[in-house]
Amino acid sequence: MRITGLGHAGMFIETAGGNIICDPVIGPSFYGSWFPFPDNRGLDWERLGREADFLYISHRHRDHFDPRLLQRYIRTDIEVLLPEYPTDDLEQDIRALGYHNITYAPAGEIIQRGELKLMITPLRAPSDGPIGDSSLSVDDGTASILNQNDSHPLDLEKLLTFGKPEAYFTQVSGAIWWPMVYDLPQDAKQNFARLKREAQNKRAMYYIEKVDAPHVFPMAGPPMFLRDDLFRYNGWGADDDSIFTDQKQFLAHLKEQAPQYDGHLFLPGTVVEMNHGEMSVTQSLFTDAEIARIFDDKWGYLEEQRATRQQELRDEEASRAPVLPPEEMLAELKAWWEPLLKKSRTIRLGVGGPVRMTIGELDLVVDFPKAKVREYAGEDVEFWYTIPADLVSTNIRDHEIDWSNSIFLSMQFSAGRKGKFNEFIYTFFKCLSVDRIEYVENWYQEQTDQTEDAEIGDWIVQRRCPHLRADLTRTGRIDEDGVLTCSMHDWKWDLKTGRCLSTQGHPIRAKKVDEVTEEALRPAV
Repeated sequence: MRITGLGHAGMFIETAGGNIICDPVIGPSFYGSWFPFPDNRGLDWERLGREADFLYISHRHRDHFDPRLLQRYIRTDIEVLLPEYPTDDLEQDIRALGYHNITYAPAGEIIQRGELKLMITPLRAPSDGPIGDSSLSVDDGTASILNQNDSHPLDLEKLLTFGKPEAYFTQVSGAIWWPMVYDLPQDAKQNFARLKREAQNKRAMYYIEKVDAPHVFPMAGPPMFLRDDLFRYNGWGADDDSIFTDQKQFLAHLKEQAPQYDGHLFLPGTVVEMNHGEMSVTQSLFTDAEIARIFDDKWGYLEEQRATRQQELRDEEASRAPVLPPEEMLAELKAWWEPLLKKSRTIRLGVGGPVRMTIGELDLVVDFPKAKVREYAGEDVEFWYTIPADLVSTNIRDHEIDWSNSIFLSMQFSAGRKGKFNEFIYTFFKCLSVDRIEYVENWYQEQTDQTEDAEIGDWIVQRRCPHLRADLTRTGRIDEDGVLTCSMHDWKWDLKTGRCLSTQGHPIRAKKVDEVTEEALRPAV
């Protein structure tokens, strides 16, 4: 087996049963904000497209799904391996590009092509992708790998029934806009960025230790920000207020925390050859000196990239829709969102108040309790956003149903809040279609059945994490102060009160073991 890095989460897997091209992206993505780091344009994309037998797109986020690259390099009769998702958004996107030779991959089922065995493990929670992220397991008899990209599977035991991989490819960098876009004092933003980086490292280490593959390849980030207004947020930020850990930084962390694993640099052009337990890793696109310059003089390298890629940014901006007049934009958003809000009872209750959005000259609120979109009337709000009008106009033109896949990950907006993070706001903006809203509402209703408890240390706690239903007997740890942390996303709860310390919602049910025993022994009255 031979695996070639394509940049970001992309890889080209050559096996005894055919070649798989995974998540190929050149970009830029998210309104010109994200470019793969390092630059991957020097790869032989014509050859890669010509020699690929299978196309695997893990999910529809544009740092994994690049329609322009696919149309230019990947023939439309290729066999597409489609994860099993509850909504067909990714399939519709792929079919719209002319791809029709689609193999549906049921969750956890092995697909066999001669000596080649494949298994796709999809995720379906509102925050996954959202409603869609996946990992790919591959074994061709000569080697086995797990390409987890940036999915965060809850049931690792089921995933690993495919077999223990020899090489493990996983996300270690962030893919979120917090805290960079938020209106915060600089010292608070620096502290939140540090905490976010630490949480990302903990999550990556949790998976690495659970998968327990001898060889680890960090990937799926970080991006390059080459727009002038975002340039300072590359890496950990010019002022230490950003979250994007690079490959070398994580490899140093891995060596310190778990030296029993062999960590390898995985870049565009990295070639990993595996054959019955033997492995070699070489670099085909960059020399050792170039790699040293990319990481040791990162800001200089990024400056060079910014200087040479301005035309791509101009082309992206020219592709945006004309700005709609405020009254027309308001009418469009009312017609689009109000029917969805009426179907979103759980989300409306979860938000609990109006959310203000200043979009160019338009000042509106999404009134979640009343399921209305209307002009801002001067009321107090807990959450507010300022978004460029051309981005919203383009999303209206394209009927973009996932604003995390466009505006939010672009980081070309600003936000503020008085309280803590509210998942339900972002869930709504990620699910701007009837299919997605109905699925999410049903999903939330299913999560309310949290009746099973489990013993963790000195506590009896509901077994399933209130956030995304991870099994807390596996992912939870309790410190001496009675604070439970779920290692999946580093969310925390005060078990004495049940209060979530990470967000306003998601309380947890918990009692001390001795309290439960006393109650059980107390005679009925």
